[in-house]
Amino acid sequence: MRALVVRGGWEGHEPVKATDMFLPFLERSGFAVRVEESPAIYASAADMAAVDLVVQCMTMSTIEKEEVAGLRAAVAAGTGFTGWHGGIADSYRASSDYLQLVGGQFATHPSKEPGRCRGDASDNFLKYRVSLTELGRSHPITAGLDDFELETEQYWVLHDDLIDVLATTTHPVAPWHPWHRPITSPAIWTREWGRGRIVVTTPGHSLDVLENGNVRTVIERGMLWATRTASGS
Repeated sequence: MRALVVRGGWEGHEPVKATDMFLPFLERSGFAVRVEESPAIYASAADMAAVDLVVQCMTMSTIEKEEVAGLRAAVAAGTGFTGWHGGIADSYRASSDYLQLVGGQFATHPSKEPGRCRGDASDNFLKYRVSLTELGRSHPITAGLDDFELETEQYWVLHDDLIDVLATTTHPVAPWHPWHRPITSPAIWTREWGRGRIVVTTPGHSLDVLENGNVRTVIERGMLWATRTASGS
């Protein structure tokens, strides 16, 4: 099996250290791993045809038209595609074709009460619950896990109905925010695209979150579930 790790973009998510955490797991699982620092490889049909799994950690950044077309074609042909947090759900904001492939896009991460904000990243660190759906309780990626709590960025996600939601998180009403009822966002989802499988895990802002046992389990199981051999492509 061959895994392609594509990393870069906004350095706040520490793409090198974050992906390095999972390289030993991929190798133990039987993958030969190739690491690229840009999405340029997506434009190579020959390279992508040999890839069973793409693990992407590329927050924001840009992608060329032929690169996103190559990624879409590879997934449709059976290559798995997965990632976490902004590395997959906040990538290539200007590409609607990428957004359609993934099925969900980061919109915001609500902040604490203004009086508790200090002007740094922790302003957006909230205690919140990740709640498994009925599907999530039986799905191979999340089976056996319980609902769990985190204190980190809580992603508000815009999404479509082609995703299969394994877990959700709810943004409560607060007097310092303008919305008037709780908003439930997908926190973990899968998506089938042609013969390929996609897995998105929205927790993962920092290395300590990736080290959380529940988060790491979901990401690692998601890699195995998405890969071409598992999907039977």
